[in-house]
Amino acid sequence: MTLSERNTFFKIGIAFSAVCVLAVLGASFWTVSFYSEIEESVRRPSNFFHFITGFMANDYLAVHVSLSALVLFSLVGLIIIHFYFERTSAPEILYIAIFVVSFAFEVIRLILPLQMLVNFSSFYVLIASKILLFARFLSIFSLFAAGLCAAGLEVQKTRNVIFVIIIAALITIMGVPIDVLNWDTGFNMINGYSSLFRMIELVVFLTTMASFIIAAKIRNTKEYNYVAIGIFLALAGRNILLNADTWAGPVLGVLLLSAGTGFLCLKLHKIHLWL
Repeated sequence: MTLSERNTFFKIGIAFSAVCVLAVLGASFWTVSFYSEIEESVRRPSNFFHFITGFMANDYLAVHVSLSALVLFSLVGLIIIHFYFERTSAPEILYIAIFVVSFAFEVIRLILPLQMLVNFSSFYVLIASKILLFARFLSIFSLFAAGLCAAGLEVQKTRNVIFVIIIAALITIMGVPIDVLNWDTGFNMINGYSSLFRMIELVVFLTTMASFIIAAKIRNTKEYNYVAIGIFLALAGRNILLNADTWAGPVLGVLLLSAGTGFLCLKLHKIHLWL
């Protein structure tokens, strides 16, 4: 993929993220005032962050802020990536951009309170949930591809790699049962095989970290070790913002996601600046 084609993807991603930001703003006029009327959901997100903050009462406004922060981060992050890498050939940055643009799909979570307001068919909730699940797995698979690229994957195969990770994300969500009548306090639909999906995310995460560490040794470039640290922080922030239902989530999640993504992009820019 040429620089021109990659930059075109950046611009398309920026436009898409901007539309999603506007969608969040529009939906906010409907949903924010409605949150106080929503009955407490029985189930709360099950993850390590919630294990720590589970003693805090959930607040749907905090959930709204968390998902809005992800959508806004997608727009701002892509603008910064396009600005810094417009003339810099860095094969990994395309996959990082896919990781960032996937956050814009979190606007879909607002379909749950909107359904309670408008009372439209659950079929649309099912389709939306499938799209959101696809975007989330495309997100982590793109980081995996970035790690492989750093470890020596041929740049000429970029289109094939993107096709493969899209197919992998589609296969992962295919046939997944989703309970359209139940959702947790993080505005996440309850889907089957959640333990299996968490295992897949963990394996992909560890493999991605290992790929960048291996790249540091193969290419004798210690900055790739710092990229791995940035990915760790970014994924930690992402997972907090995906599942947090308390006010501890937006603050810590945004800090980790911003610090991690910014750090890894700075290091990638430094690696490829003199190539």
